[in-house]
Amino acid sequence: MNQCILLVDDDEAMRRSTRQALELAGHEVRSFASAEEALGAVSPGLNGVLVTDIRMPGMDGMTLMERVRTIDGDLPVILITGHADVSLAVTAMRRGAYDFIEKPFAMQALAVVLRRALDHRALVVENRRLRAVAGQRDDLEARLPGRSAAMIDLRRLIRTLGPSETDVLITGPTGTGKEVVARALHDLSGRASKPFVAINCAALPAALIESELFGHEAGAFPGAMRPRFGRFEHARGGTILLDEIGSMPIDLQAKLLRVLQDRVITRLGSNDPVALDVRFLATSKADLAAAVAEGTFRADLFYRLNVATLRLPALADRREDVPFLFLNLMREAAARQGVEDRPVDPDVLAALSARDWPGNVRELRNAADRLILGLPLEEGAAATSARLADRVAQYERSVIAGAIAAHGGRLRSVYEKLGISRKTLYEKMQKHGLDRRLLIDGEGEED
Repeated sequence: MNQCILLVDDDEAMRRSTRQALELAGHEVRSFASAEEALGAVSPGLNGVLVTDIRMPGMDGMTLMERVRTIDGDLPVILITGHADVSLAVTAMRRGAYDFIEKPFAMQALAVVLRRALDHRALVVENRRLRAVAGQRDDLEARLPGRSAAMIDLRRLIRTLGPSETDVLITGPTGTGKEVVARALHDLSGRASKPFVAINCAALPAALIESELFGHEAGAFPGAMRPRFGRFEHARGGTILLDEIGSMPIDLQAKLLRVLQDRVITRLGSNDPVALDVRFLATSKADLAAAVAEGTFRADLFYRLNVATLRLPALADRREDVPFLFLNLMREAAARQGVEDRPVDPDVLAALSARDWPGNVRELRNAADRLILGLPLEEGAAATSARLADRVAQYERSVIAGAIAAHGGRLRSVYEKLGISRKTLYEKMQKHGLDRRLLIDGEGEED
């Protein structure tokens, strides 16, 4: 399985020479001039290591390492340090850095450190993959948290479909994490070390859409001075995500159907077919079946994509996850902002659970960011049900779920806070289908 080295150094000459030496040694290298650029390339499924200079303008190497550890605590980070920074690098190792190397360094010395780090990372990634396939706890629960039946079923299906070669259609309202699911499917597949190419179908330029996807030969159209690989070819061996495929123009859908069926493309200006070894994933927030009925989406393309479908639930359909999810997002927000995490009152969690959240997890994340920064939360929408009994039951359920999450599953603290007896709490938990083990990260304390 191919591995990748992320190289970060603001010194262009140093970055270029180090990259060339590593590529000559047979490594795949992606280089970045800043920590901010490199951070966007880091994901929990990355099979590789990060090599970064410490002293850089803007975000420095130490801060980059801390940010990376919030994304994946097992990703090896190797620090490049000047003589004056050795004590700083030693401190960084105590905080989780894999190793450091002092400037000026011989490439052989860096190669030795890299070989150990890459071997370590390969073992971590493979162990995660095996645990995921076996259905054990893995980083998929960190990417798609939730204890509701809908989320448990979703993760199970991802673990089943991930290692397969099946094309998958991912549907769900905006903000539910469709691209997160797509990346998880890629990372669980045998293509994890190959490119993951996300194509926003709604943002493709109409005049250049075919050239952008299929590529072109020199002279194919005015301004085409030399041949160019399209996005499809760039993903060879990997995974292509067609984001919001319902936005793709109807005339291009026929050409895409042929690619999906034959795994062959033809560049503009050429008659020679090019074999395409890729897996296709597609997302849609729109109802594609309705689009077929309206004539804006091809029926044959829909049925070709609809072999395996993952439907992501809206937050309104899994309100019991909101307290647990919000507390997780608060911790993430605190880490991003470099501030202390703060406690959340159970009444606040209950109120959050009662909201509709039309923007789903994306909107909930924004709320967590606001609270961490000390900003007031925006007013939420009312509960969806119009019946008083339903709204009362929904509110009671959200209050209890919020209290359980806030108190870490300690039921004595919950019934004392709510001013009810232990027996009453148990009866209401049973009535509303609440299991404290599904609402907290861990078992909590026994009562």
